[in-house]
Amino acid sequence: MDHKYKIRIYYEDTDAGGVVFYANYFKFTERARTELIYEKLKLKHLDLKVKFDVIFVVKSLSSKYIAPAKFEDDLVVVSKIIEKSPVRLILEQNIEKANKLIFMSTIELAVVSSKGKITKLPDDLLSLL
Repeated sequence: MDHKYKIRIYYEDTDAGGVVFYANYFKFTERARTELIYEKLKLKHLDLKVKFDVIFVVKSLSSKYIAPAKFEDDLVVVSKIIEKSPVRLILEQNIEKANKLIFMSTIELAVVSSKGKITKLPDDLLSLL
């Protein structure tokens, strides 16, 4: 099931031409991933770290810009978990403007401990994703 996260573009998100600065798309997808994890696991990242010694880190990502977003646009980040295992998640995260695709990305998250070593997401949490 897709997770949807709404974003409004503010002046601070844009460059001098009123177009969203390219790196901000990654901020938008990061926020959407965080909300997806909060919603699915019913836990915040700090709780995951303290209770389970689990941290999600970006291992790789690929993206494609299709059309620009501009000042005062309303966007939706659509996130979908396309692959999961105890040690990694792969998500497809696309951004839409007026129901049209403007940005595509695929993100691989590794599951690590607070010491930075690969660890496993507990089975009961993995099943919630």
